[in-house]
Amino acid sequence: MSEALTPIPVPEMTELSRPFWDALRQGTLTFQRCRACGHAWLPARSECPSCLGNAWQREASTGNARLVSWVVYHQPYHPAFKQRLPYTVAAVQLDEGPRMISNIVGAEAAPLQIDQRLRLRIENEGEISVPRFTPV
Repeated sequence: MSEALTPIPVPEMTELSRPFWDALRQGTLTFQRCRACGHAWLPARSECPSCLGNAWQREASTGNARLVSWVVYHQPYHPAFKQRLPYTVAAVQLDEGPRMISNIVGAEAAPLQIDQRLRLRIENEGEISVPRFTPV
């Protein structure tokens, strides 16, 4: 008999971050783009990290990305991840520009490579939907 999974830690919901999590629940990954300089970013913040402008818009990602870097965890640093070992944490760059930290899933059959093409896969984890990526 398998042991039940410990729920993953839930992110803090703020007025600024809630639209990101709500969009994921609806099946869309969103990010912010500065109206002044065009810079795109994740995670949510009230000003552009490039020019510090506060006029921005939220955009939907196509879900296409590339792998920037990754690490495979073999040691659980939180009880929620004990039965998920090994798992891959990666820096991913969306085709629209922003980088984010995520997980790579479904990559057991082949080795990962820098600049490898990835595709978004939104997975439900209890009360939240989480953006993860799978190799194309």
